[in-house]
Amino acid sequence: MKASEVMDPNPSTLKPTDTIECAASHIMDNRYRNLPVVDDNFCYVGMFGVNCLLKQVIPKQVFMDKGLKNVGFIHESFDDLFQRFAEVKDQPISICMSHEIKPVSPDTPLTETLLQLYETRSSIPVVEPGSCKLLGMISYWDVGRKIMKFKDQC
Repeated sequence: MKASEVMDPNPSTLKPTDTIECAASHIMDNRYRNLPVVDDNFCYVGMFGVNCLLKQVIPKQVFMDKGLKNVGFIHESFDDLFQRFAEVKDQPISICMSHEIKPVSPDTPLTETLLQLYETRSSIPVVEPGSCKLLGMISYWDVGRKIMKFKDQC
């Protein structure tokens, strides 16, 4: 089996110019952990997800070099979190999208794909070999649905 057999060929996507607020709404409304970001030619350029959103609302001192290691003494309110979100909500998602998630090709063996899904704990983009065109995405849900569908055939 190959990656193409479990991928969603019509994933939701974002553009690098989409605002953080727009992307956050889309992610939260659909309960996504992350979404692929593509350019105008549908070329995969990275991922945007909930970790970026969290990073925007956590106090900046936590992420500084030699920053705070113990943050238990910081008492935040939802107003504090919203104020930090409000400071970046109109920024493009390109300011914090991830480039760390390695795409797979449609012919990547399924076991290799599943191991990557397990290790990255993130949905995986499927990209056309020799180009950057996004062909689909593989999520835990896609794999789980295929496994459960097979179970029903038994």
